[in-house]
Amino acid sequence: MKKLFMVVSIGSFFAAGVLAETLTGTISDAKCAAKHEAASESDAKCVQSCVKRGGAPVLVSGGKVYQISADSKDKVTPVLGQKVTVTGKIDGETVTVESVEAAK
Repeated sequence: MKKLFMVVSIGSFFAAGVLAETLTGTISDAKCAAKHEAASESDAKCVQSCVKRGGAPVLVSGGKVYQISADSKDKVTPVLGQKVTVTGKIDGETVTVESVEAAK
């Protein structure tokens, strides 16, 4: 029984790791989306302003715009308008963010 539990536990650990994906892109707002892909200072100011006024943050990566899940919005707030690397789970056009950091 212990061996079975160990095998299931290890299998679950690896399965969870497989589901997470890493994307590099720009955190923008839903209204402007790819217009802020350059992540310039003026882009960052616009994104911060739009999100502060209720706009939804999005991730622009590889020419695609991903919605940020509702429970992940606080994780991307510190990097609005910046180029980032996001690790998370993608479900269609929505990403649930596990971690985010400024791109190097």
